[in-house]
Amino acid sequence: QVQLVESGGGLVQAGGSLRLSCAASGRTFSTYTMAWFRQAPGKEREFVAAIKYSGAGTYYGDSVKGRFTISRDISKATVYLHMDSLKPEDTAVYYCAANKAPYSTTNYYSELRYGTWGQGTQVTVSS
Repeated sequence: QVQLVESGGGLVQAGGSLRLSCAASGRTFSTYTMAWFRQAPGKEREFVAAIKYSGAGTYYGDSVKGRFTISRDISKATVYLHMDSLKPEDTAVYYCAANKAPYSTTNYYSELRYGTWGQGTQVTVSS
């Protein structure tokens, strides 16, 4: 059974930084594209960032480009989301997800491509 466990959320002032972590267990971590999504109250889940199974490619949603950085440490089976210049509109529950298929980046921005999700971690940015 694959499990993803997020950590690192919290309350931060606008302009601040946070780093989220997602620890994976249960399958070959290095063969799956990983992603972060977020969902604010009353809104649909939104793609934030993805990282290719090899770590060689990264992809970002327009609203976070230039401010967020996704990375992965294969030896620790962990994916990170480093968030800088946070804004109140970044407030949401952030979810880590693993792609359904190995060695795939097809439609990396679609939540339908991801079959395993973490429980989510709350990020709140105050103005």
